[in-house]
Amino acid sequence: MNVKQFILAAAIAITASFSAQAQQKGVHRTDLQQHDLSIAGREAIQVRVDIDPGVTAVKHTHPGEEIIYVLEGSLEYQVGDKPPVTLKAGDVLFVPAGIPHTAKNVGTVAGSELATYIVEKGKPLVTVIK
Repeated sequence: MNVKQFILAAAIAITASFSAQAQQKGVHRTDLQQHDLSIAGREAIQVRVDIDPGVTAVKHTHPGEEIIYVLEGSLEYQVGDKPPVTLKAGDVLFVPAGIPHTAKNVGTVAGSELATYIVEKGKPLVTVIK
């Protein structure tokens, strides 16, 4: 295997791992882009997350910051020990690195967010809190 083939295989494996670990019933993630940053050891990852009505995403953390823009619907976020906040289309939220959080669709239609992560490269994007 040459270097190009190795890099391609590694990229496919990372993307597959990212997609598989992030899925749960009623939560649909669409990977949009992933790029290295000019900051050593950091990367930007952007995904669209669609949550079915009444579904709560499992409590989880990320190895970096998450910047959320709500695209549609009504989503209730619980971040760390702060009181829950309900956001609608056009609202934004910042989740600090390593802070456990959840999102629940409290509306009657699918809720969607654009999630942008600035994270440590090579670490799992999502760590479920049990």
